[in-house]
Amino acid sequence: METTLRGVGVSHGVAIGEVRHMGTAVLEPPARQITADEAEREQGRARKAVSAVAADLVARGQLAGGEAQHVLEAQAMIAEDPELMADVDRRIAVGSTAERGVYDAFAAYRDLLAGAGEYMAGRVADLDDVRNRIVARLLGVPMPGVPDSNEPYVLIARDLAPADTALLDPALVLGFVTEEGGPTSHSAILARALGVPAVVALPGAGEIAEGTVIAVDGSTGEVFVDPSSAKKAELETAAAERKAALAASSGPGATSDGHRVPLLANVGGPADVPAAVEAGAEGVGLFRTEFLFLDDSKKAPSEEKQVDSYRKVLEAFPEGRVVVRVLDAGADKPLDFLTPSDEPNPALGVRGLRTLLDHPEVLRTQLTALAKAAEGLPVHLEVMAPMVADRADAKAFADACRAAGLQAKFGAMVEIPSAALRARSILQEVEFLSLGTNDLAQYTFAADRQVGAVSRLQDPWQPALLDLVALSAEAARAEGKSCGVCGEAASDPLLACVLTGLGVTSLSMGAASIPYVRATLAKYTLAQCARAAAAARAADSAEEARTAAQAVLSGE
Repeated sequence: METTLRGVGVSHGVAIGEVRHMGTAVLEPPARQITADEAEREQGRARKAVSAVAADLVARGQLAGGEAQHVLEAQAMIAEDPELMADVDRRIAVGSTAERGVYDAFAAYRDLLAGAGEYMAGRVADLDDVRNRIVARLLGVPMPGVPDSNEPYVLIARDLAPADTALLDPALVLGFVTEEGGPTSHSAILARALGVPAVVALPGAGEIAEGTVIAVDGSTGEVFVDPSSAKKAELETAAAERKAALAASSGPGATSDGHRVPLLANVGGPADVPAAVEAGAEGVGLFRTEFLFLDDSKKAPSEEKQVDSYRKVLEAFPEGRVVVRVLDAGADKPLDFLTPSDEPNPALGVRGLRTLLDHPEVLRTQLTALAKAAEGLPVHLEVMAPMVADRADAKAFADACRAAGLQAKFGAMVEIPSAALRARSILQEVEFLSLGTNDLAQYTFAADRQVGAVSRLQDPWQPALLDLVALSAEAARAEGKSCGVCGEAASDPLLACVLTGLGVTSLSMGAASIPYVRATLAKYTLAQCARAAAAARAADSAEEARTAAQAVLSGE
């Protein structure tokens, strides 16, 4: 009998196939006491296992490339974190085996992250995966992972670690469903990059029996268990229509009546550029420069290394628009040379622009590198600061840009509710706004963006979030300036229409989403988008907002 479950759709497309479950996590190792004579040997075993796991994660990242490479290299840094290793050594010195020392040290760090709130708690799944890989190596057992199958299937897991998601074979894994995670989790971001339909935060997904046929709609978040022939045909027809629309869609982003909405790409470095160009991106709306800094948490990259990396991205979009976000360090992206290690809640502490203003030499070097990278290029460079709270923040950033001799537009990200509420004030100091809807949602609703239990509050369709978007867009229009969206909300084609109706002037997203958004925007007029936006804001819940907007655009 057909039943319908609903999670959070995070990657477009439809997948129909039999269920295969992810292998279970590594079991907790036994608590066996060792003698003092064995301690040095066990510490050596632990270090060797950690180095092997870190090397494996880096190798997987190099194989996957792009966004996945950045994520996996960050995981490798977790594995070799010196404070964690010091704790492992200490536990072994007082009688733990290597595997037990690793397990307990990671458990203590896990509890610290889980209680830190916001971004940091969102990295618990990554930490667990690193721990499991190290313990499995020490125990001499295979690391549970993607099931071995010669036939295509739909993968179900409690959560998917980046190391597994990055190397999924789209020819075998038709789609995946997870019980945990959220729309901005690593697995969701990598699913979009792979073009694999995916639904996350689906309670009870693990109870679906192995071999059961399910249909996954990554656009709506619906999962149909034992779908009828009629439902399969309906989903396949809808998927075929979307594919045809994508093939017919090209050129700049625009509504059906010609209102231009530039469609830009989110990139983490030069490796992400080819996919953006192939998707027809009109430029870059979010260049995440922190990945360059994560290569070495002990010191900032040299000016020369930064110039080289930035110029490769700028050269890919001659006469296009490239919006660079300066280093967003802190919270889930700690850097030893920048961020304090003893903050009780890093996401609410010294993060983003606050970190850079505390270390002006790091900001100055980055801005100087950007200025040199843009020399002689016809690109339209724009530089923005993360985590701007008020006009004073915006002025401090603009002053730093001018002092560095940067010939570019200066902007501010709207990720904190205060920035949306006081957008006109901030625009007295900068030339554009860019809405980071992921962080704006988690700070508005006090809802960690990685925790499945609060995913309904992370839904970008929440009317309160749309209100903040509207406030920002209205402020920009009143000041004659631009206001884009670079958060994951822009990758939802229907929501992209609503954002356009709210007055947003550009949309930036992962490259894989650009064709979907372009094709959908082209179906509706600006007036239709504005009516859909008004209907969504008048609703009382995210689900009602989506339904109301869909009704307007479908003419119901």
